Amino acid sequence: MGETEGAGPGKAAAAGLTLLAVYFTWVHFATPGKWVPLLDHVNLAIHETGHPVFGLLHWRLNVYGGTAFQLLFPLLFAFEFRRRGAAAGFAFSLLWFGESLLNTAHYMADARAQLLPLVGGGLHDWTEIFSRWGVLRHDTAIARVVQLLSLGVFAATVAWLWLRVLNDADVRRGYRM
Repeated sequence: MGETEGAGPGKAAAAGLTLLAVYFTWVHFATPGKWVPLLDHVNLAIHETGHPVFGLLHWRLNVYGGTAFQLLFPLLFAFEFRRRGAAAGFAFSLLWFGESLLNTAHYMADARAQLLPLVGGGLHDWTEIFSRWGVLRHDTAIARVVQLLSLGVFAATVAWLWLRVLNDADVRRGYRM
């Protein structure tokens, strides 16, 4: 039985989303590629779309568009799921946002080394951004902060999800929190 609009997530959905958060964390911290199949292909397409969209606003914004779009997209989904009261969809979107942050941190940490393959072999976004900001030598430290932020998103999302499940179970039993 799926989640109805406005209803809380079931235990199965919460468990599945918890495992997804663990999987995202494992991929980014324990595998050499740090690449989540399918999801990171989607993220890459969204990222690359953001460059020309932001470039339409001003040519200097082009470099920011990729990461901005990649992070904005899951937040737009989260907003819509939250508006509809779909807790599991909202939580998935927040986990997607957290995974996009981990993906961005991986890209940031590569700003000086420039070992990651780039689409079209172009400029490295974060080398350009950090150079503009005068913080290129701090690329890995900034990336670690973004990784911690991502882990915080995962932890907060999973905690919220399970509190919602437990609260809904108490309400069904007639208890109020």
